[in-house]
Amino acid sequence: MKFPPVGIVATALTVLLLTSSFAADKPNLVLIMADDVGCDAIGCYGGESYLTPQIDSLATGGMRFNHCYSMPSCHPTRVCLLTGRYPRHIANPKWGSFPSALEGQTFAQGLRKAGYATAVAGKWQLSLLSKDLRQPNRMGFDEYCVFGWHEGPRYHEPLIFQNGKPRDDVKDRYGPDVYCEFLIDFMRRNREQPFMAYFPMALCHDVTDDLDEPVPYGKRDRYDSYAEMMAEMDRVVGKLLSALDDLKLTDNTLVVFTGDNGTSMSSIIRAEDGKYIREPVYSIYKGRRVRGGKTKLTDGGTHVPLLVRWPGVIKPKQTSETLVDFSDFLPTFFELAGVNSKNGDLDGRSFAAALAGKSDRGRQWAYSEARGKFWVRSQGWKLYSDGKFFDMSSDASESNPIDVGKMTDKQAAQHRSLALAIKQLKEKRAKP
Repeated sequence: MKFPPVGIVATALTVLLLTSSFAADKPNLVLIMADDVGCDAIGCYGGESYLTPQIDSLATGGMRFNHCYSMPSCHPTRVCLLTGRYPRHIANPKWGSFPSALEGQTFAQGLRKAGYATAVAGKWQLSLLSKDLRQPNRMGFDEYCVFGWHEGPRYHEPLIFQNGKPRDDVKDRYGPDVYCEFLIDFMRRNREQPFMAYFPMALCHDVTDDLDEPVPYGKRDRYDSYAEMMAEMDRVVGKLLSALDDLKLTDNTLVVFTGDNGTSMSSIIRAEDGKYIREPVYSIYKGRRVRGGKTKLTDGGTHVPLLVRWPGVIKPKQTSETLVDFSDFLPTFFELAGVNSKNGDLDGRSFAAALAGKSDRGRQWAYSEARGKFWVRSQGWKLYSDGKFFDMSSDASESNPIDVGKMTDKQAAQHRSLALAIKQLKEKRAKP
């Protein structure tokens, strides 16, 4: 299961884009990544507990991918997203850090070199910003407006760092609105050139729980519940989409909505006597009551939404069975932007062809890891590094592992294919 390096052979979609009006007017790229939001929370995926009309509109106006998989927690997902490489292949960066050797190889760096203005707003998670105020710039972002990694509040009375210094004008503001408005202003100022706006949202993660004092409540005498944060998330996404309409940028902007991992298992609701009180998070998903699976390698922790809208290229109300994991965003953005990437160290495979409804042969298996364990999977089959093997089409809850000594011919063929992928992953040496 070996694949050619990204960019060596131009796909049909690349040829189409480079010979169309997009050659002179590259598409703007807006990447919205919700925090702690799995497929079970989104209406167009079968979620029934929360109203998500703005997010669902991306599926109505574009494409819904049914097989997108993240890491089961936020930091490794972000590292994979930015680099196009699995954490295991870059020496598993410690929590809250980013490899300095790869700061020049992020998707933002590649897009900036291709003429894009670049900005990030929201959750950074890759350093203590107060100690390294230039890290986002070094990683390819021209501008940034982010809260750091466990340094202060992210919602009410937020501690926000913007372009090299803390903001002193947001004490009475709601953080998610500040991040969104920053990106709207960035898009307005750069609407005459292609831009990349990366929006790793604060929502719907609960409040920071490891500061000396509890962070402030908002308008309620408690923290927002998960359901209340879902409502806020959908509102803020709608605010950004409306701004694209107002700026007349919708038609030439590819909007991506996804999540960094599955839905939270629990969420902080209040602080009492120096302790945080958490409540479990349950959602109704396709008629069943399910608990959030964040941090787990199950579908509850790794199966995330992927919605893509691009008027004129993606037809409305499309669905795709293309397999995607988080290493794939970088090569996809590079292909769409005309960035010539010949980096053989990438784990990602572009899914750009799928956006135009063309056959996608790039990825045969997806990958996710946590705490020294990992899996590879196709759309219907999943093999763990410890040998457990599941038919996900009939056992999505992973209740009944297949006895590998009693496999049918079909099961054995699928097992061989995924076992080869695991062998290749183990043989690939990590680079710092």
